[in-house]
Amino acid sequence: MHKPAESFAVGAIDFTGGSLGGVALVYVSQPLDTVKVKMQTFPHLYKGMMDCLVKTYRNDGFARGLYAGTIPAVVANVAENSVLFAAYGGCQSLMAKIEGKAEVNDLSPLSNATAGFLAAFFSSFTLCPTELIKCKLQALREVQTGTTETKNSTVNRISPFKLTHSIIREEGIRGLYRGLTSTIAREMPGYFFFFGGYEATRELLRKPGQTKNDIGPINTMISGAVGGVVLWAVIFPADVIKSRIQIYNLPGGLLSVGSDILRKEGPLALYNGLKPTLIRTIPATAVLFVVFEYTKKILTDIFIT
Repeated sequence: MHKPAESFAVGAIDFTGGSLGGVALVYVSQPLDTVKVKMQTFPHLYKGMMDCLVKTYRNDGFARGLYAGTIPAVVANVAENSVLFAAYGGCQSLMAKIEGKAEVNDLSPLSNATAGFLAAFFSSFTLCPTELIKCKLQALREVQTGTTETKNSTVNRISPFKLTHSIIREEGIRGLYRGLTSTIAREMPGYFFFFGGYEATRELLRKPGQTKNDIGPINTMISGAVGGVVLWAVIFPADVIKSRIQIYNLPGGLLSVGSDILRKEGPLALYNGLKPTLIRTIPATAVLFVVFEYTKKILTDIFIT
């Protein structure tokens, strides 16, 4: 087990690695994330992924269209992943202590999945407000006009900071946490499978006598991609419900809003936007984990070993 000073350094390294990984993830995945949010919340406006992608680019271009909400997305992902990976490291240490393991590297994929499940509770509180702002900016055109065909000039642009101020002024701090319960309901089981899938794949890809930390960048990226695909395949309906709650300012919770969607639109509505999500998550989570692992490795060599 680590000494207190060493434990602090390990936590700071996990925090830094998660932050850098979160930035890389956003710039790789933001265009398809925008498409995902639009298809989740305005499915009647788009025929499919390519239709949404083309219309968004044609109407608003890259910066204001496909990369809308990038600043809050970076803030959201840095906030989430820094806390998530720092909490994950702490929860791994807790699991190792409970199971009597000498090192966290000795934990099974199931134990790592449990650590991820617990860590996601803490990261949900940092993610919810920033993701709410991101989703609102991504769907700004559709919210204001109810269509995809209006000219760029007819959309009343607003900065992330003005939008945040507006929500706080009208609803208070509580307004920034609209969708928190659905975020927690999405994040905790999602990250159980995320870290479980990642660690299980690392275990499968390592050669005899090789540690999981030495499998190389390509295998690390493959493991990250598997974790991401498993995560979104499991949590996608909860993500659709969360997006609806946040963009439409719906008063209900996860179950009531989900039931309403099922009754009015059918079960397939809970999977609108799944295709662009799975396509984007492969490179996004591959980059996230390779940046995290190699940042952690470099900083550990400098400051601890």
